[in-house]
Amino acid sequence: MLNHTSFSNLERDPKTGLLYRKASNTENPKARLLLLHGVGSNEENLATIASLLPKGLELLLPRGPLQIGPEQFAWYQVTFTNQGPSFSEEQAEKSRQLLTQFIGELPELPTVIAGFSQGGIMSSSVGVTEPELVKGFALLSGRMLREIAPLIASGDRLKSTSAFIAHGLKDGVLPISWAEEGNDWLGQLGVPLEVHFYDMAHQIVDIELADFSAWLSKTLNLNI
Repeated sequence: MLNHTSFSNLERDPKTGLLYRKASNTENPKARLLLLHGVGSNEENLATIASLLPKGLELLLPRGPLQIGPEQFAWYQVTFTNQGPSFSEEQAEKSRQLLTQFIGELPELPTVIAGFSQGGIMSSSVGVTEPELVKGFALLSGRMLREIAPLIASGDRLKSTSAFIAHGLKDGVLPISWAEEGNDWLGQLGVPLEVHFYDMAHQIVDIELADFSAWLSKTLNLNI
C-alpha cells in the first residue's frame, strides 16, 4: 500500500491550464493513475483513498475546469430531471479534449484514468475515444455518455485498453441501470471489462477499493 500520500500544492498545466495535485510513493513510479472527482467536489476529495491503492503509482488529481461554488468544481454542468441527467454537451466535450491533451503531454508511463460519478463519466469518455493514451479506465458510480458514440474508437483500437465498473445497488443519484448499460455497451465494443456491484449507495467503500486495486495491479502490471 502507499506509504506516502502527501500531495503537492496545486500546479497548473501550462498547455491546458488544468489545475492538479500530484503524489508518488516511489522515486521511480511504474505507472500512473489519474483520479477525477465528481460534480460539486474538488480534487482533494479523492486524495484520502490513495493509501488504499497499490504501490508503484504516480497519482494525479486534476481539478474540474468549471467552478460552481466555493471549493466546488465540475467537468460540465448537469441537472438531474425525471427523464434523467440533462447536461452541457459542449462543456463535457471541452473537458474530454482537455484531459486528452493533458495526458498526451505527460511523460510516457502506463496510465489508467478513473473517477467517481462525473469523474467516472469523463474517464470513460477519454478511454473509449483515445484508447492509446490509457491502459485502462474506471467508472466508480458513473455512467457512459450516449452522446459520445460518434467519437468512439474502432474495435481494433479498443482492444488495447480495458475497463472497470463499480456501482452501488442502492445508488439513488445514478441508478444501477446506467452501470448495466455501460456493461452492455462496452461488451458490444469488445473492451475487456470487469464489473462489480456492491450493497452501497452513491459512494466509495473499502471492498470496492480492494477490487479496484487488484484490477489496477493487473492492468498496470504492479506488484502488490
